[in-house]
Amino acid sequence: MPAINGNEYKKRIEQLQAEIWIDGTQVKGNISEHPAWKGIIKSQGALYDLQFEPKLKDIMTYSSPLSDEQVGMSYLQPKTKEDLVKRREMIQQWALASNGMMGRSPDYMNTVLMALASSAGFLEGKENCYPENLMRFYEYARENDISMTHTFINPQVNRETFYVEDTEQPIAAKVMKETDAGIIVNGARLLATQGGITDEILVLAAGGIQDKANGFAFSIPSNTKGLRFIARESFVGGESAFNYPLSSRYEEMDMVVVFDHVLVPWERVFYYNNISVSNTFMASSSFLPFTLHQAVSRQIIKTEFILGLVQSIINSICIGEYQHVQEKTTEIIIALETLKALILKAEAEAKLDEWGFMRPDQATLAVACNIFPKAYARFTEIIQQLGASGLISIPPEAAFDSDIRKDLNHYLQSKADDALSRVKLFRLAWEISMSAFGTREIQYERFFFGDPVKLASGLYQSYDRSIFVERISNFLEEE
Repeated sequence: MPAINGNEYKKRIEQLQAEIWIDGTQVKGNISEHPAWKGIIKSQGALYDLQFEPKLKDIMTYSSPLSDEQVGMSYLQPKTKEDLVKRREMIQQWALASNGMMGRSPDYMNTVLMALASSAGFLEGKENCYPENLMRFYEYARENDISMTHTFINPQVNRETFYVEDTEQPIAAKVMKETDAGIIVNGARLLATQGGITDEILVLAAGGIQDKANGFAFSIPSNTKGLRFIARESFVGGESAFNYPLSSRYEEMDMVVVFDHVLVPWERVFYYNNISVSNTFMASSSFLPFTLHQAVSRQIIKTEFILGLVQSIINSICIGEYQHVQEKTTEIIIALETLKALILKAEAEAKLDEWGFMRPDQATLAVACNIFPKAYARFTEIIQQLGASGLISIPPEAAFDSDIRKDLNHYLQSKADDALSRVKLFRLAWEISMSAFGTREIQYERFFFGDPVKLASGLYQSYDRSIFVERISNFLEEE
């Protein structure tokens, strides 16, 4: 089956019947009808439907090298700079559908898998490594338009630098034993966004200092026996798009993933029991350049949405003449244009890697990755400052269908908008900047690629500054 539509995605997830728990209760029946997931499954399905829009066909899909059928463009292994542009255009088309609010739209995980498969050569000839399994799964996912989530990190138990878990019952998931059928994994992992509503879960774990059992990579169906998804509290405020314009559509949900002696078949194991590989594969592969390219492409669309929202507030209550308002808005404009320039630079300076694939410039994208988490937190602060009391005086939709409608119409109008339109706008501003959903978005973007301090340190360590130091030396030696 090539690229799928929204109904096919929804049907798959309903048939999956993964084990999902929320508020201490196991979800029964169709997950697509549950209040916590109804909106996101509908929104995700709408993304898949775009693959069949006649005007978008060449943007959203390409011909499979195996079947010649149309498959998702986010699976494309780029071999030219033009291929990178195609990938960006597809990513941003999907991002426009959610205004960048869906950090785990399918193209993200499709990109992750594509990147890992494009570096499968790194695993060749190494102990307990199975590059052929990785390539086979990539082709399976591409040819069937498989939806995926992932889990990359351990439970936050002890953050000491040299902490080694020493418990009889593992906390962090580890390989307990090997069998003829595969490896047995027990323990837990974080933080599977959209866990339980995707066909598969991709698991990658670094081994750390000395524990081979903690280093592995594999993918298994989300309904595998012994696999359990434990949801946090839902941030869906309600089904009304007036009251909760974002969470009613884009609450992706984050999960703790429990592996209760889960059997991972050998054909789904990419590597295990190899500390060197588990600690270096992610950094040595094309994972970072390609996933950063996807993330920054999405973040550009999200920044455009923020700018549009801020300007709508300005227009509504006529505050554009104030210089502090102009200055704050310009901060967003500068961030937007900086991100756009950086992604174009990353594509222009892309180079073929050792396996023949065109990698966007990682250092350039790392700069963008260091900018956006700080900028996004500032964006929400700007919305709070410009919205002021207007973010508090926002009665729900039902109030406008009551006997106080006349009062609301008179007292909550603005220069540019009637009361209903103004409140609808300011409820959007409130949800993006002050609600549980909005503050989760801040934290999500802040730690999208890990600890911001470590990201800055990584850029410092990897960025070649020697030529500039040499220039200083040459200058000081001049007579």
